[in-house]
Amino acid sequence: MEKFISLKKNSEFQSVYRHGVSAANRYLVLYQFPNKGLGRRFGFSISKKVGKAVCRNRLRRILKEICRLNLERFPAEHDFVFIVRQASFDQDYHQMEKHVWHVLGKLNQQERE
Repeated sequence: MEKFISLKKNSEFQSVYRHGVSAANRYLVLYQFPNKGLGRRFGFSISKKVGKAVCRNRLRRILKEICRLNLERFPAEHDFVFIVRQASFDQDYHQMEKHVWHVLGKLNQQERE
């Protein structure tokens, strides 16, 4: 079983933002960037505008769990950065899961075109 790996450094986030492709909906923005053999890595960015620390940490935990349980649905050897939008502050696990699959589907559709 593959291990869940998080992006930590600002430089890693910046390279995904600069060179990656993105897809968005009302709740999330997802950036994807090939990482040359470092496995699937995930980063999460949640602004203070979304809510207080309790709310932001809950959303981050939800997204981490969605990614951890569904690693095989994400393309291998890519970095992913989720940016959570303000509309997400009251979403539960199942709603966030739908939003993740929606933006991931948009990214996959962009790659095929």
